[in-house]
Amino acid sequence: MPQIRRLPETLVNRIAAGEVVERPASALKELVENAIDSGARRISIAITEGGLGSIEVTDDGCGMSPDEMALALERHATSKLSDEAIEQVATLGFRGEALPSIASVAKLSLESRPRESDEGWQRVVNHGALTAEGPAALPPGTRVRVEQLFEKIPARRKFLRTARSEYAACYDVVRRLAMARPDLAFTFEHGERRIFAVQQGQEVPARVAQIVARELANNAVQIDVERPSGEGVMRLTGIAGLPTYNRGVADHQYLFVNGRPVKDRLLSGAVRGAYADMLARDRHAVLALFLEIPFADVDVNVHPAKTEVRFRDAAGVRGFIVSGLRQALSTGDRRSAQAPDSGAMGRWQAEPFSDEQSPALRSIFSGRDWTSPSQARVAEAGVTWQAMGDPRANDGSAGVDALPQGRAHAAQDLPERIADYPLGIARGQVAKTYIVAEAADGLVLVDQHAAHERIVLERLRAAGAGDKVAASQAMLMPEVVELDEPSCDRLEEQAEHFAELGLLIERFGPDAMLVRALPGVLGKAEPQALLRDLADDIANHGASLLLSEKIEHVLATMACHGSVRAGRTLEVAEMNALLREMESTPRSGQCNHGRPTWVKLSMDDVEKLFGRH
Repeated sequence: MPQIRRLPETLVNRIAAGEVVERPASALKELVENAIDSGARRISIAITEGGLGSIEVTDDGCGMSPDEMALALERHATSKLSDEAIEQVATLGFRGEALPSIASVAKLSLESRPRESDEGWQRVVNHGALTAEGPAALPPGTRVRVEQLFEKIPARRKFLRTARSEYAACYDVVRRLAMARPDLAFTFEHGERRIFAVQQGQEVPARVAQIVARELANNAVQIDVERPSGEGVMRLTGIAGLPTYNRGVADHQYLFVNGRPVKDRLLSGAVRGAYADMLARDRHAVLALFLEIPFADVDVNVHPAKTEVRFRDAAGVRGFIVSGLRQALSTGDRRSAQAPDSGAMGRWQAEPFSDEQSPALRSIFSGRDWTSPSQARVAEAGVTWQAMGDPRANDGSAGVDALPQGRAHAAQDLPERIADYPLGIARGQVAKTYIVAEAADGLVLVDQHAAHERIVLERLRAAGAGDKVAASQAMLMPEVVELDEPSCDRLEEQAEHFAELGLLIERFGPDAMLVRALPGVLGKAEPQALLRDLADDIANHGASLLLSEKIEHVLATMACHGSVRAGRTLEVAEMNALLREMESTPRSGQCNHGRPTWVKLSMDDVEKLFGRH
């Protein structure tokens, strides 16, 4: 029988490093979090070769004395816990393993100078062994440099990715931490290139837009909602992109809990639920959400790198985020993406000037003698346009009637209070699909089918159609669905929620569920497949979103089939009625599939197309 023995200190440190330091981005995250916790106002980060070459983090925080530096390089030594109340920790880290773990698998140079001291100190640890220490010249604060990461552990080194991939991971870490603390200044450099620099004291929307995408500021709404939680208050702040401003991957969703960047399935599922009826299934919202919750209601110590959290009331947190997001989006729900697609705009081309007649119009001109007075042409007389024919003719015949004609209605003048009508007044219809409207500040194009589809869906909801769609349809014979015990436990916990949506289930032994009724519109669904999908959905997101999504899909389908179709000719009165209803309908800026229902071309853009600028 093998004997139990104590492991050597160097091996213990390497095991700890395996938990904390998976790749250069992991080490960088720990170092930047230490800099933030030190009370720094400015943090500079510089890496080379994606962090494989070197990582350097410099801050102007409180600094450390030589004795404190020696203690900081020991395991389980930290300044971030003043007592044993580990659940009340307010800092980004507190295990006290980052520096010794990094030093055990790399060459680490630690320099620091307290604010009240005139001298700095340096300690150099090379793969767990102290190799040098002595005075160092630096301003107040701390500078940490990491080199030769995993150089003496080739088994770990060979599993690292390319420098480009490691850089991408480091970049993601830095910008998440920079978003978490808009009150601090950050500088990030890769090799000889400065990636970004942000100043301290910024507002959250400005900081997020500067780091993620500058156009996000004009295509998002701000969030600030509160709700009681336990003995305190739960607050959600941040910025959420309009549904029409979306991406193909979820990498642009930044989630923070008490200032800590996290990648949590519960929070991601709540975001998906909030945007469920506003985005296509393969599109993802762009946002940054900051959740502040009493420390007693969240456990941040469930993951060595603290990238995951556990909530005491997971369902309450999810519901708060979903309702908060929907409430915020309702303030900007009649907005679409704020500018036309740049690629589409680029296809507007001005015909170059030439003495020769334009090639694009040559087929029109060919074969016609436009110098003859018998040919019709348009001239301006006073303030009106009229067809001018043969000046010798008295009947005004011009031959214009032979040209293609469009239907016409008396044009409405813009109302005096045009600001009350942001979508303007209808001026025409193109391709029997798009309404052209004139607003005070530009030209509006409306997709009549997409717009009416959203209006019909909101009507169905307001009329309680969702309740009718979710009405139960009892099964002739209840069906037993066999699942594993954990799946049955998850379904049983959500049974009351499912009942509200028309799905009646109950426990039937340790590893089976009894299905008594299905939602009316899902009556043809296979109970076993449905329950299996629901159980998987609960496991992934903490609460099932799938069933409500299926019912929403039915409502959206009903709205699609009941709306004005593309290809239908509309009268001017109908166009204006649609515009007015869009202005008063929630979420009318996007259809049920996440596409924009309207776009606006500002007058500045129109004038640029004609060279008037």
